[in-house]
Amino acid sequence: MLSYQHAYHAGNRADIQKHSLLCSVLEILTRKERPLTYMETHAGRGVYDLTSPQAQKTGEAEEGWLSLDKTAIEKLPAKYVEAVKNLNGGGLSPLYPGSPCVAAYILRKQDQLHLMELHPQEHAALEKVFAQDDRVHIHKRDGLEGVMALSPPEPRKGIVLVDPSYELKDEYETIPAFVVKLAQKWPEACILVWVPMLRAGRHEGMVEKLKSSFPGLKIFKTEWKNPGEGLCGSIMAGVNLPFGV
Repeated sequence: MLSYQHAYHAGNRADIQKHSLLCSVLEILTRKERPLTYMETHAGRGVYDLTSPQAQKTGEAEEGWLSLDKTAIEKLPAKYVEAVKNLNGGGLSPLYPGSPCVAAYILRKQDQLHLMELHPQEHAALEKVFAQDDRVHIHKRDGLEGVMALSPPEPRKGIVLVDPSYELKDEYETIPAFVVKLAQKWPEACILVWVPMLRAGRHEGMVEKLKSSFPGLKIFKTEWKNPGEGLCGSIMAGVNLPFGV
């Protein structure tokens, strides 16, 4: 499925939750000098313009990142806010970093990033964003297949963000099975899985499968007060997270 483009949803409430947790994990993992490998199954284009026609069509950024006041911004992880300001010359808009850019901002010269993106336009844009960054390796391949094929990588310590669009209903079945297999193949990895909360409730069975497979699974859930017709909340599931998250 190659129809999904995150430009319509960048900077929404789910992104705020996702990127806040990602920053929290990376900040802890980078406290030690040991090099890391970062992998992402569905990387997108890396940078998004929140004034673009796509973003304005859905209005999700207006209800998300662009709605945050100074008090809310100050509560976010510092590196998250810094990553946004780095794109905007010290400002907080109009550009918004996707998770690859958030991760690249925090990670160090000794770390490696492997980004999977199959959509032709998104892949081309991602290559431009990281054209001058030798740490970043961009793969035009299926994200689950790519991450599994490259695992375990060098460096062995690392983190994987599993963030599909869930346009295909069977992803609620295939993602838990993928996470179990990945954890067996690459036991040193922290694994973060984003799960959308929709009115149909498909996320409930998926989360239960993850819980049954990983007794130490950590669940971070945010529900919207005014959900509208789309997402009614956002879940991040964490496997093998470092102490202190």
